[in-house]
Amino acid sequence: MNIFVLMKRTFDTEEKISLDGGEIIEDGAEFIINPYDEYAIEEAISLKEKHGGEVTVVTLGNEDSQKELRTALAMGCDKAVLINTEDEMESEDEYTTSIILASYLKEQQCDLIIGGNVAIDGGSGQVCPRVAELLNIACVTTITSIEIHGNDVELIRDVEGDEEKIQAALPLVVTAQQGLNEPRYPSLPGIMKAKKKPLEEIELDDLEIEEEIEAKTKVVERFLPPEKEGGKILQGESHDQVKELVHLLYSEAKVL
Repeated sequence: MNIFVLMKRTFDTEEKISLDGGEIIEDGAEFIINPYDEYAIEEAISLKEKHGGEVTVVTLGNEDSQKELRTALAMGCDKAVLINTEDEMESEDEYTTSIILASYLKEQQCDLIIGGNVAIDGGSGQVCPRVAELLNIACVTTITSIEIHGNDVELIRDVEGDEEKIQAALPLVVTAQQGLNEPRYPSLPGIMKAKKKPLEEIELDDLEIEEEIEAKTKVVERFLPPEKEGGKILQGESHDQVKELVHLLYSEAKVL
């Protein structure tokens, strides 16, 4: 089974992120594998261990992305591919990312393509469904379980807290939701092996891209949400608290 994982390098939102004119300052920022993509990596490796085959992790970016690719290799992926867009793209969005990934994947023998449900930086959840559309294969999002029997696939997907059981067939694109698994940590032997595993770097000119790869959207502004004021604790008898609450809802909250 040939499994391809679509991975994104994202800002570590647990660390301090600085903004300048609405743009995130990358200098000094910490980067990680998008957490939802870690679920995808873990599931791909688990499926390979169960059914055999090969796992290839793919990302778009610059040379710095090799660090996250090596981490994925240390977790257990077999090969890594970096599609270098550093000097080729003035701006990227879900549209350009999907076209580039699909252009690479259409030349591969893909049984299963798996990515994270969303990226924690943009949160659009568009790339995998767009890739599936461009490749003309089925897509199931937000999966919390996947079982493969030959060419048949049984999945459970999260639907805002409920579950939906789906039957599909390979080839297939899926996106991993939290709860699908518990990603493993790279072991020391895995880290050592990762240094010798193949990491291929591809330039955009190496891909046969017929479509125009110019971003269709532009981020106009990024800003922090306004700080919330402290809450109020009402004192006194119950009937007095009710009167005060109604007054506050009318005069301050403006909801009555």
